[in-house]
Amino acid sequence: MKQICKYLVNNERDALWGLYISTVGYEEILQGEPYPTKGHADGYYFDVNKGRILNEYQLLYITEGEGVFKSEHQKETRIKEGDLFLLFPGEWHSYHPDKAKGWKSYWIGFKGRNIDDRIKYGFLSTEKPIYHVGFSSDIVRLYENAYQTALDEAAYFQQMLAGIVNHLVGLMYALERNRQLNKNRSHVDMINKARLRIRESLESELTIQQVADELGVSYSNFRKLFKEFTGISPSLYQQDLKLQRAKELLTTTDMSIKEIAYQLNFESPDYFSSKFRAKVGRKPSEFRNGV
Repeated sequence: MKQICKYLVNNERDALWGLYISTVGYEEILQGEPYPTKGHADGYYFDVNKGRILNEYQLLYITEGEGVFKSEHQKETRIKEGDLFLLFPGEWHSYHPDKAKGWKSYWIGFKGRNIDDRIKYGFLSTEKPIYHVGFSSDIVRLYENAYQTALDEAAYFQQMLAGIVNHLVGLMYALERNRQLNKNRSHVDMINKARLRIRESLESELTIQQVADELGVSYSNFRKLFKEFTGISPSLYQQDLKLQRAKELLTTTDMSIKEIAYQLNFESPDYFSSKFRAKVGRKPSEFRNGV
């Protein structure tokens, strides 16, 4: 059995930052060893048969071994190496390693409106606390950096830890989404081809319908897959790239706004200007003049 952990304090400044960290650690539970381990601070130790409720988030990563996790919204589920699972404040849960296999795990506890907002907008949910990302040296390195940062307790270390947690959560979310998408390699290849086709044709009359036709899929199916992969529709992706190109032309050429609008195949200069202002926050003329 091996356990290293650090419990942390925070102040009002840390809370205002939007994310602060309460605990970070690592443990190795060998075959047949009792669980949970002793030495936890008040409120953290629990009976696996009764479970517990925390007043913070915790993100745990299993790097070796297997175990069981269950919560108020998640039925009892086997977890294994390469799995991350997220504990939510106010959510009953329990977990433990398999007695025949044990496990090695990292954890970090945190609170703040940064994570609350991800719950609010549906990126994270109590209905989906387990993330199957596989073994990632990047994730391990982030946990180890977090522990060392907590040990050092340099000035403003909570802000450094907040950055690590944001990186961890973002990496967890992206890795699993990509694992799911990559199960169908043909779809991934199709979207990559579509993005390249759109990017290379910003100053042509290429339509999204033509892209779908070239790829041999219906417009509706193509739009659905494209949005699932990129998070935005193909038409919006094309428009945003054109507006990026417009900014380049505004700052590096003497072309008139009307000429830029038609070169990028906007319906009219007025339509181009309205889309540019909505995206950039300034009129094309203001952007060019540095206003």
